[in-house]
Amino acid sequence: MVKVCQSTIIDAPVDEVWAILRDFNGHDRWHPAIAFSEIEGGETVDAVGSVRHFRLNDGGELREQLLALSDKDRRLSYCLLEAPLPLMGYVASLRLKPVTDTNATFWEWRSEFHPPAHRRDELVRLVTEGIYQAGFAAVRDLLRGRTGSMRVETRPPRTAAPSTSAPPIVSKVPASRAETTRAIVVGRYGGPQELRLGEIALPPPASDEVRIRHTVIGVNFIDVYCRTGFFDLLRLPGVPGMEAAGIIEALGPAVSGFSVGDRVAYACPPVGAYSERRNMAPDLLVRLSGDIPDETAAAGLLKGVTASFLLHDVHAVKRGDIVLIHAAAGGIGQLLVQWACHLGATVIATVSSDDKARIVERLGAHHVIVYSRENFAEAVVRLTAGRGADVAYDAVGNDTFAGSLASLAVRGHLVSFGQASGPVGDWDIGRFASKSLTISRPNYAHYTDTPEKLAPHVTSFFQALRQGVVRIETPTRYDLANAADAHRDLEARRTTGALVLVPQA
Repeated sequence: MVKVCQSTIIDAPVDEVWAILRDFNGHDRWHPAIAFSEIEGGETVDAVGSVRHFRLNDGGELREQLLALSDKDRRLSYCLLEAPLPLMGYVASLRLKPVTDTNATFWEWRSEFHPPAHRRDELVRLVTEGIYQAGFAAVRDLLRGRTGSMRVETRPPRTAAPSTSAPPIVSKVPASRAETTRAIVVGRYGGPQELRLGEIALPPPASDEVRIRHTVIGVNFIDVYCRTGFFDLLRLPGVPGMEAAGIIEALGPAVSGFSVGDRVAYACPPVGAYSERRNMAPDLLVRLSGDIPDETAAAGLLKGVTASFLLHDVHAVKRGDIVLIHAAAGGIGQLLVQWACHLGATVIATVSSDDKARIVERLGAHHVIVYSRENFAEAVVRLTAGRGADVAYDAVGNDTFAGSLASLAVRGHLVSFGQASGPVGDWDIGRFASKSLTISRPNYAHYTDTPEKLAPHVTSFFQALRQGVVRIETPTRYDLANAADAHRDLEARRTTGALVLVPQA
């Protein structure tokens, strides 16, 4: 048995510190290792026996149970139920006391657990430094009102479900820069609650930039990966988002080929689309014709470009192919279903509910599997008379990866282009030899980071729209200020089709 005990003094009243720590679902607001947290079963955050399920920034999943909580003694204890590390029998407790004759707080954090002998020092150091000391520092910063270089309003602890509106965040804008714009700012990697509305500086466009006033902003799963830090496209503090449509309202003196008032859209790095206005180099802007509404461009351009390179570059789908598409009722999934059918493939789609199945059936899928009640891998083998699928497009990740492999035909191709349910884990590639399988993990930026790469897919997508090969359903709209709600709904798979943010007029 190993026992770890750390303590510190926090320069804040004990009740303020306790208000943060007693929220058993609030550690994702302050601990730097936590990306997302939720209380299972709808229990309140201070209910003894409640279980919190949370995800680390490195993708690890844990479950902890609240064993005791006393407001009188300002003490709580909890135990570890599941973890990716061998912290067997881990039980921890927090205790706060006011420091005599000051306005400060004494905080003690202790635990005991059984580590494997050969990893004892490593795990003790992880608990001591990575959990306790990092937590002490993070709470100090929270109480000082800092996250990185951004000034943040401290929120009260949650008592039930997450709030439906994000609190404001205010950046430090030099007095000499009078012009600002509203934007969603991420001050640290983490859950949807890190998407906070604030004012950021907006300098004049550089010589080779244009300024765009956004009318509609696209929401995509790549934004989630940026928010959590899984992709390194977003540097903190920063504004996420890679897709939007709008109107050019200013030009740098070296810009040619565009005019003030032009309608444009984009779906590419650098991030920064979750804002009312931004400056951007014009190289990757797409001019919008009158038959492409702003909402269609913002809801579909990134997804349409993705569908184009997935179907034509990553795996060239041809007539007679059997194509398996997961999350088929989602934004990219709907485009893949329609486009693959047009290319002459037999499409097998998976969805999570009967309502989503009806959507995908209307789009032309030949077979629809509701995976919540049927083993999709077995269904694919049955539907193909034992052959399997030539290609599987899988953006779900952990929950479907193994089944996708089992669904493939000999020399089949698994295109893993997302991980909505978490990382796929480690796999022995020797296992793929049983069917000579190919695995791809395409990165959007590698197919779109120059005009020469991007333009063919934009042209292909717009042609598909005009010819009726694909259609974009009316997207679900959220105010820009409610970006956190859009991310929660997207990650919980509560939506179908595309999601967009709309700045205030």
